[in-house]
Amino acid sequence: MQTNLVVLIIAFSYLALLFIIAAWGDRRAEQGRSVVNSPTIYALSIAVYCTAWTFYGSVGRAATTGLSFLLIYLGPTLAMLCGWLVLRKMIRIARSQRITSIADFISARYGKSGGLGMLVALIAVIAIMPYIALQLKAITVSYGILTEYPNQTPPTLSLQDFWNDKAFWVALVLAVFIILFGTRHLDASERHEGMVTAIAFESLVKLFAFMAVGVFACFVLYPGPEALLMQANSVLPEAARHFGLDQIPGGPLGWFGTLILATLAFITLPRQFQVLVVENVNEQHLRRACWLFPLYLLLINLFVIPIALAGLIGGSATGEPDNFVLTLPLSAGLSWLPLLVFIGGLSAATSMMIVETIALSTMVSNQLVMPLLLRWRRLHLDRSRDLSGWLLGIRRIAIVLILILGYLYHALIGEAYSLVTIGLVSFAAAAQFAPSLLMGLYWRGASRNGAAAGLLAGILVWAWTLLIPGFALSGWMSTGFIEQGPFGWALLRPYALFGLEGWDIYTHALFWSMLVNIGLLISVSLFSRQSHMEQTQAALFTNALRPEAEQAAIWQGQANRYELYGLLNRYLGSNATLRLFNGQIPAPQDDSPAPPALIARAQQELTGALGSATARILINSVVRGEALDMASILSILDTTSQTLEYNRRLEQKSTELEQIGNELRSANERLRELDRLKDEFVAMVSHELRTPLTSIRAFAEILSDAEAMPAAQQQHFLQIIVRESERLSRLIEEILDLARLESGRMTLHPERCDLADSCRQAVEAVTQLFQQRAVELKLQLPESSCPVMADPDRLLQVLINLLDNASKFADSDQPLVLLALEPNKRRYRVQVEDNGPGISEAEREKVFEKFHQIEQGAEAGGSGNRPRGTGLGLPISRGIINHLGGRLWVDEPQQLSGACLVLELPAAPELKDGEAAETQLSS
Repeated sequence: MQTNLVVLIIAFSYLALLFIIAAWGDRRAEQGRSVVNSPTIYALSIAVYCTAWTFYGSVGRAATTGLSFLLIYLGPTLAMLCGWLVLRKMIRIARSQRITSIADFISARYGKSGGLGMLVALIAVIAIMPYIALQLKAITVSYGILTEYPNQTPPTLSLQDFWNDKAFWVALVLAVFIILFGTRHLDASERHEGMVTAIAFESLVKLFAFMAVGVFACFVLYPGPEALLMQANSVLPEAARHFGLDQIPGGPLGWFGTLILATLAFITLPRQFQVLVVENVNEQHLRRACWLFPLYLLLINLFVIPIALAGLIGGSATGEPDNFVLTLPLSAGLSWLPLLVFIGGLSAATSMMIVETIALSTMVSNQLVMPLLLRWRRLHLDRSRDLSGWLLGIRRIAIVLILILGYLYHALIGEAYSLVTIGLVSFAAAAQFAPSLLMGLYWRGASRNGAAAGLLAGILVWAWTLLIPGFALSGWMSTGFIEQGPFGWALLRPYALFGLEGWDIYTHALFWSMLVNIGLLISVSLFSRQSHMEQTQAALFTNALRPEAEQAAIWQGQANRYELYGLLNRYLGSNATLRLFNGQIPAPQDDSPAPPALIARAQQELTGALGSATARILINSVVRGEALDMASILSILDTTSQTLEYNRRLEQKSTELEQIGNELRSANERLRELDRLKDEFVAMVSHELRTPLTSIRAFAEILSDAEAMPAAQQQHFLQIIVRESERLSRLIEEILDLARLESGRMTLHPERCDLADSCRQAVEAVTQLFQQRAVELKLQLPESSCPVMADPDRLLQVLINLLDNASKFADSDQPLVLLALEPNKRRYRVQVEDNGPGISEAEREKVFEKFHQIEQGAEAGGSGNRPRGTGLGLPISRGIINHLGGRLWVDEPQQLSGACLVLELPAAPELKDGEAAETQLSS
């Protein structure tokens, strides 16, 4: 056992060493000799993932649930080995958009939404409270064991007596240390090179300390691992079965759920996002980190099972499983090794708390506090000359409050759970960021509303299934709702939601929270419209890895150089602003516009300090002009009113002339198009009329000149003349119909009629024609009536035209035509299909053009017994159907192999009592 003074001196000396290392790292960065520009330092900083949970809790979990502790480290290993492309994309986006936190990342992806950033920041603070409580618990318990061993009675926590609680003072000391450590100055890049250097050093310390205990357990307490295993088999007969895979809570499903949970949390925990993405200085460092970090996880877990076995063998001498790492050397009477273990545990806890609280304080400042303060006009922040002190003050206060909240969670609920259990609660909460973050990287359609709905619903399910039951089990509320459900509703039991029983509580919570999170993200996104900013950001994020993707913002507006300088100086301070302006301070009378590149760079600098949403608001205030008071406006108008009025009138006249010119050009183009269409139409009509007239004249002259022509031949020529006359009459009538349709003078008389009866009438009308052409006709008509509002004669004309066309284009060997009628929602659909060559994709709209015909019959190599049409039937039919409120188009064949024309009309409204069956409508 060590005295309190010795332990405190060693602890504060270690914290001072960390501070010196961080200051050295910052000084090297200022000199341009960055220490963190190393893939090894980057990989070691990622090891901040290994907290007091790893240092103490892994042994405790191994001693109680066997190999389940490995899942917490297999998840990150899979993420680094298989998901490095995702991490690379995140790093590239963060660098181009100056992302400062995971809240800023999600906010920027969804249109730089301030509201969404606030939601993510709030969820992050709530999610990490259990994790900070875990570190406080680990530090205070290890300190108590080191100073009071073998007396291991845990202290009784009471909020009324918090002044005597070591955890409270640990939280305050760490708050002061982290403030000095991470908020000494405001860095527009939001990179903390000194912090990263110190975290990398701490990763080495905790690895060395843990492996020292492992070597002690395997080679000092026992002659070797074999002797340790033999002793465990003799003392613990159930040891082999205890470390089997079947001992994992929840079985195979729990194994899979914990693995997914660890994988998602590794990417979405704020501290992991900070070191993986924000603090990365070169994306190429991922190459080494992808194998070096998994190797680190392997080494730090190498002796977990031997230490757990040695602690279990020791029994009462080693106490609680979570404390085996510390109590094992203490029970052997050592003094230096327990101190080393305490420093290792302190490294594991403080590294997590430093990065986590800095990341959270950045989110609280950028996403919660500053946007609210900027909107609070009573503070007059827009008039302040330097607000960098405000930003540092907000972050320092946020650090203190975050640690106090972590202490409160520790005092209220921390003693009811083990270290690993507390950590898994935070993992499940942080995993709620994964859907909106990962889907936003690859699905451009993911919207802000969908992300907000998914996040909010997911965190509420997490709170109900994990957080609230924890308070109940700690005695702060009744536990009846856990077993019976609220108000006796068994389906809402937190640990068996909607009757899903038999799962471990973490897999159960992950399943339901991810289900509602992903479901709402997708469904709301599909039915909501993105803003222009959302669409732009979605394109930038999803295309981030493309070489041609342009990530820089291009400003089309103008901003005064002096105003832009004042804005940056107000929020970043003079040094950062001077660097941006190349050491030149614009004069107050300098009203020259800032170049777009400078405006874009200014927004990037503000984004690094304040987050993307706040930076966007501030830049827009300069680019679009800040609000002026009435005195300033009158002063400006007094001195420049004539010039402004003259410029305004010139601009107005220029705009009007430009608009008139555009209208004239548009009208001229339209007239030319109409003239071309007129000439084309006249030419086509002339050609179509000349053809039958030429035939009639030719055969009439033959009959007139031939004196002794056989009677049979005369009859044949007369039939041709009659047929061509009928064709000429039909063509003239169709041209008149087309002219009436295009001019809007065709009069239709819609009334309530039965579409099925109209189909039958059309079939009767073409029966003789089909027999002459040897075409088989199949019908699929319903027995019930199909009421529509239509002109019966015109509708019959359309149906006959469709059947006639189908008979012409049916197969020449075994011609077949199908007429089908079926309801389709509140409409009725008629399909006319044939088994001919069909209509190509390119021809499907052309068949509705005037005089356009598809080759068929003799021209296509088939039988020549089917006459050509005029090319006006389908255009007229479509015009009639459009006037009746329906549609006519070419579709894919449903039952036959040829062409398929579809006619669709809305169903007639149902008749009310006393209403006439026949309703007249205007055409």
